[in-house]
Amino acid sequence: MTTPEGLVLGDDGLHRCAWAISHPDYIAYHDEEWGRPQFDDRRLFEKLALESFQSGLSWLTILRKRENFRAAFADFDFDKVARFSEADIEDLMGNVGIVRNRRKIESVIHNADRAIALRSEMGSLAAYFWSFEPPRREGFKTWPQLRELTTSDESKAMSRDLKRRGWRFLGPTTLYAFMQAAGIVNDHVDGCFAGPECEAGATAAVRPLHGRPRR
Repeated sequence: MTTPEGLVLGDDGLHRCAWAISHPDYIAYHDEEWGRPQFDDRRLFEKLALESFQSGLSWLTILRKRENFRAAFADFDFDKVARFSEADIEDLMGNVGIVRNRRKIESVIHNADRAIALRSEMGSLAAYFWSFEPPRREGFKTWPQLRELTTSDESKAMSRDLKRRGWRFLGPTTLYAFMQAAGIVNDHVDGCFAGPECEAGATAAVRPLHGRPRR
């Protein structure tokens, strides 16, 4: 039996998205995290920040440095990050464990302040970001389809709205990758074992609305 394009059969008998086995560091991230619905504000801010750092780099680079990023950015507690000073920025620029790009570092600090304002307005970051969730798809997309899917109407709308709110360094492509990572869309390849698990989690999850949960 031929394995469909975009899938790889693992030694454990499970089919995975092929990118997940391109490096050992990817497997746990794919199996346990990517595409699984995330509603925790701090972890959502982390995903946004790391996706902005990833721009122009490989995700593997960012994933390998994630614990360093967490240590450097107060575990992405955006209340704390928003108070980072110029001295903190200089310390971050000297931190060899992260990506030392001043514009990206400054944008994360700036966006932390914007995240506080957004939480005040919406009740939570989750309420805001999940308001851009598209209708759940019927079935799963094949690898050739997913390969062409780098933005969506929703990621474009989110980018425009965040720009209006003063957020930086978050274009439609970056935000679509964020939506994939946070489970707002489910882009596991058709036939991947994790796809149905992520979809079941999304179906069962209670969506927050202005700080109040709704289904």
